[in-house]
Amino acid sequence: MECDGRVKENRMIVAKDVKKTFESMGNVNEVVEKVSLEVKENEFVVLFGPGQCGKTTLLNLIAGLELPTEGKVFVNGKEVTGPGPDRGVVYQTTALFPFCSVMGNVEFGPKSRGIDKKTRRERAQYFIDLVGLTGFEKSFPNRLSGGMRQRVGIARAYANNPKVMLMDEPFGHLDAQTRYMMEEELQNIWQKEKRTCVFVTNNSEEAVYLADRIVILTNTPTQIKAEIEVNLPRPRKYSDPEFLKIRRQIEDICEETL
Repeated sequence: MECDGRVKENRMIVAKDVKKTFESMGNVNEVVEKVSLEVKENEFVVLFGPGQCGKTTLLNLIAGLELPTEGKVFVNGKEVTGPGPDRGVVYQTTALFPFCSVMGNVEFGPKSRGIDKKTRRERAQYFIDLVGLTGFEKSFPNRLSGGMRQRVGIARAYANNPKVMLMDEPFGHLDAQTRYMMEEELQNIWQKEKRTCVFVTNNSEEAVYLADRIVILTNTPTQIKAEIEVNLPRPRKYSDPEFLKIRRQIEDICEETL
């Protein structure tokens, strides 16, 4: 189904009046309440909000892992009715295949789609090199650090050549130093291999460092509280006065929300 509202050619994601409720033991829990959102092609959008506010549920609606109770979600002009190869997903827990090497994990998607060995190996090697894991092609996940496993997860998602990258707090379990390093790496990767990206976090510093636009969500049932354009040059500096000004703006909005 084509998106009848896709007037602007560069709109990659459109959510229209999306609502999501879950039922359990006769109780109805409303998690997402009438959210409308547009994300441009190759835009890096951060969904920011407190824990358990519905950020992941909204991301899963875009991924097609959940379907809306009301409203519709479109990706590239087509209604989302389930998961698809046009959307790559990276989670906080990487869920790599423990029985596969780095190369085996990264080439798994193209292999499952029947792409010939030479082509998929070349593509997998390109993204392994891009995420800085050259020389670790034969290593298995249990021999890698947390940051390295996340690199594999990012390379695996990119290797499927998705139009949209969806990331659910991928650096949330990493120590501070590794997290900073991975944020820098992700920014570099995104600039070299542009994709539409929706990134979930509750870390204001991370949001400002990565985003073109920050969408601030309320507590459950979540709605869009505010949107902030981040018009700072890349690479960004955490100590930049303008960087700190946007962080304070986020924190002020969140205080009002709570």
